[in-house]
Amino acid sequence: MDKILPIYGGQAVIEGVMMGGKHTTVTAVRRNDQSVTYFEVPKEEMRVLAPFRKIPVIRGIAAIIESSALGTKHLNYAAEVYDEDPNVIKKEETKKRFNLEAIIGLTALGILSFLFAKFVFTLVPAFAASLFEPVISGTVAQVLLEGFFKILLLVGYVYFVSLTPMMKRLFQYHGAEHKVINTFESGADLTVANVRKHSRLHYRCGSSYILFTAIISIILYFFVPAEPLTLRLLSRIALIPLDLGLAYEILRLTNKVRHIPVLKWLGYPGLWVQLLTTKEPDDQQIEIGIYAFKEMRRKEKDIEQKQSLVRQVL
Repeated sequence: MDKILPIYGGQAVIEGVMMGGKHTTVTAVRRNDQSVTYFEVPKEEMRVLAPFRKIPVIRGIAAIIESSALGTKHLNYAAEVYDEDPNVIKKEETKKRFNLEAIIGLTALGILSFLFAKFVFTLVPAFAASLFEPVISGTVAQVLLEGFFKILLLVGYVYFVSLTPMMKRLFQYHGAEHKVINTFESGADLTVANVRKHSRLHYRCGSSYILFTAIISIILYFFVPAEPLTLRLLSRIALIPLDLGLAYEILRLTNKVRHIPVLKWLGYPGLWVQLLTTKEPDDQQIEIGIYAFKEMRRKEKDIEQKQSLVRQVL
């Protein structure tokens, strides 16, 4: 029987990589002076979301809220420390960086940014499709046209963003994150040479999730009115939570069946999007991915050892 590996994830940040395990998350950032700094944020579940974590579809919304809150903290940290002088001690700033008020603010910012993007990618295609209604009418034709515009907008946005130098480097770190996790899951040692050989694409990536929301939304739109325009726009907004929840379940499913030859193709559309959202990293970027992963694993083991000792005492 194959050994069941723990599930790890992560994300790219400015000049760094965040890796997350069951108990904690760790970011490694390469500063301007080439030194490497680490930042840890323990995984603390939001109690208010606890009742929803095991309910299919709804648990996807809870996961988005928690991951947005967590990811925003790491992104903010990376942006702050990249240009900082490591020799200058800023005790007061360190203490204040993530007080309760800051955490609430960052969480809200992350969630609002995600929702704003979702609204734009939902409403703009609907409005664009309605402009062609005089020549392309009917619910089926309009929904398909709307879906075409949605995917075109999504892919076009990612493509043009990837052309900027900063986003290109971010996508390289994204590729490094995937390569490191793929290397670990293959059982190979985490060396730069080994990591370099592995794919920069991964089934659990959030890029796949975004595409799944676009595809599922098109299917959902066949079951609601497309006219008049006001009703169409309102129905699209109302379906966003269901769309997000179903996409989360599909992402989980594609990850589970990826080793089954007949079913692994279900995850291919998401992998194709990752051809845009990831780039081949250089060796220094791979190193950062390895540093983040190893530090996260070390922290995870420390936490599990402490938990084991507590259980023995009790």
